[in-house]
Amino acid sequence: MINPITAVWPGRPYPRGAYWDGEGVNFAIFSEHAEKVELCLFDTKGKTEVQRIELKECSDMIWHCYLPEARPGLLYGLRVHGPYCPEEGHRFNPHKLLIEPYAKDIVGTPRWSDAHFGYSIGSKHEDLSFNRKDNASVMPKCRVVDQSFNWGNDQPPDIHWHNMVIYELHVKGFTMQHPDIPAKFRGTYAGLAMAPAIEHLKSLGVTTVELLPVHTFLDDRYLVEQGLRNYWGYNSIAFLAPDSRYSASGEISEFKTMVKALHKAGIEVILDVVYNHTAEGNHLGPTLSFRGLDNASYYRLTGDNPRYNMDYTGCGNTLDMQQSCVLQLLMDSLRYWVLDMHVDGFRFDLASALAREFHEVNQLGTFFDTIRQDPVLSTIKLIAEPWDLGEGGYQVGNFPLGWAEWNDKYRDCIRSYWKGDGGLLGELAQRLTGSSDLYERSGRKPHASINFINAHDGFTLHDLVTYDGKHNEANQEDNRDGNDNNRSWNCGVEGETDDPEINTLRARQKRNLLATLMFSQGVPMLVAGDEMGRTQQGNNNAYCQDNAISWLNWDLKPQDKDLLEFTQRIIKLRKEHPLLRRRYFFQGRPIRGGEVKDLIWLNPDGAEMSDEDWNQAFSRCLGVHMVGDTLRETDERGRRLLDNNLLLLINAHHEEIAFTLPEFDEHNRWDVLLDTFDNTGTPEASRYKVGQAYPVQGRSLVLLKQGKIS
Repeated sequence: MINPITAVWPGRPYPRGAYWDGEGVNFAIFSEHAEKVELCLFDTKGKTEVQRIELKECSDMIWHCYLPEARPGLLYGLRVHGPYCPEEGHRFNPHKLLIEPYAKDIVGTPRWSDAHFGYSIGSKHEDLSFNRKDNASVMPKCRVVDQSFNWGNDQPPDIHWHNMVIYELHVKGFTMQHPDIPAKFRGTYAGLAMAPAIEHLKSLGVTTVELLPVHTFLDDRYLVEQGLRNYWGYNSIAFLAPDSRYSASGEISEFKTMVKALHKAGIEVILDVVYNHTAEGNHLGPTLSFRGLDNASYYRLTGDNPRYNMDYTGCGNTLDMQQSCVLQLLMDSLRYWVLDMHVDGFRFDLASALAREFHEVNQLGTFFDTIRQDPVLSTIKLIAEPWDLGEGGYQVGNFPLGWAEWNDKYRDCIRSYWKGDGGLLGELAQRLTGSSDLYERSGRKPHASINFINAHDGFTLHDLVTYDGKHNEANQEDNRDGNDNNRSWNCGVEGETDDPEINTLRARQKRNLLATLMFSQGVPMLVAGDEMGRTQQGNNNAYCQDNAISWLNWDLKPQDKDLLEFTQRIIKLRKEHPLLRRRYFFQGRPIRGGEVKDLIWLNPDGAEMSDEDWNQAFSRCLGVHMVGDTLRETDERGRRLLDNNLLLLINAHHEEIAFTLPEFDEHNRWDVLLDTFDNTGTPEASRYKVGQAYPVQGRSLVLLKQGKIS
């Protein structure tokens, strides 16, 4: 039992949430339409409500009090009184214990029952009915935290955009089966901070990890009832609290320790954040937090009938960026993760939904303006998933300065090209060189393009070359879920096979895709496990598979080890050659009065591509000559960067093509750096004279550098 609180002071309306100042705890809760707000205190196990305190002070719609006797560790929740009039957008129900939006620690997960719903499940009046069942015993509880932490000399790695290699991973899935991490730490923040995990990232050459959602999220009721989980976590309910299911210790300091360890290894931490919707779903969803606090203030409701939510996310609701309380919550959340948790940036899920001010997506809207003027948020890494599910939501290339974007045009083009589709050379050239058609006109640089072949959503790299169609039966939706437009190719047989020719081709296709990714301008993003052949058995929507389907398998076969070594090699090549990670777009013309173009597109004869060559639908082979002397870029200390001339030859045709090696200057030889036809990437012959024909094998990629024969 805890001692009852005997002193309740007026407190202050800021900072929001529960704030321990070293002497007591201030509580400040926003609700514009509430009539009464109660703070409910619980015993140390969170099972029994031991005291209820009314917040009698209300300043500018902020209900507040100060408890001088309260201490960190105190468990609490909210009950909010007000009108229950769904037709007017109000859904107050004091029988529902609510999660406080600014809670920094959440204890427990909900045990699903009808008590979580503000209306009576099964009533003929649906959500217009009123449910008086109390849900406190089966609700998670908020916990007051002491935010102090010894960060020591922790500093952000501050990796320049053009030097980044992003690695998208799931905190649990990455270490859940790692044999060198103690069992009690597998699947946790602590596990990710351990040497075996960090050593893998370092040996691979990763600069930045992008963590799938770690904000406290809920498993949907329908998934739990089917024995499934919301594994990916795109179902947030508390935007300042790290999910405790990934914590071995149950303390938020574990997350901070993980960040500190990654920073010490020179690795940035970016969070995938879901600010576009919450876990409360549509008008028939549960009442867990925002809906019971002030539904009409937090959510976008339909103008002609506020009983219903506007849904631009496909998840039943959309947070209302037009409301200052929502905008402030998001900004406070972002600043908290930067200032208190030391993360280095964010990837925004369905970011177009955040830009909707009325109905249309407004790229110069309040959300972007607020971030751009913020002295903290304007300096960090900002990455948009530049679409949502509403009309006009697809906004690739349209986000403002300071933002990078997931470039799905890159993904689709590279997949289609290596699958063997024709007529793609023109678009391929754009994607290889940073997608200037999307980003240059707005003043952005190649790093605005986050290039990826695969992401958590869709096939793994291995499955992309192993399956023509999705195989999502494990999701228990009769294989109806997931994307049908995968641009995948199974190389002749659906699924796994013992055919050595098909497996050889699949291995080469994986090398082709990875090498293309690493040798393209822009920022490459690799998905955890793709570097060592991870499979989801053809499942392209494994969002609900918290099991071996999604977890990384560290028991590597010989071919998996070969792929890992190959991936390490191509990342190393990218880092060694600044031509492969330019800060500025190629111009395709002589630079500053020089005589040599910085980029020359070549046909297999070694001649510059003509209009006719570009328009040949059957053509699947292209050469890219990148001229090192024209680089004109400097390092962080202003020293000019130098590089060899590089030649990239790509052939998606199924037959060998003899490619004449060009001669443009005094250099008279080409040295082979990489050839994906060989499983190690190293061909038998490694030196060729200019004018000599290089045999680019069917479905393979070659990288060469130019030098002189002494």
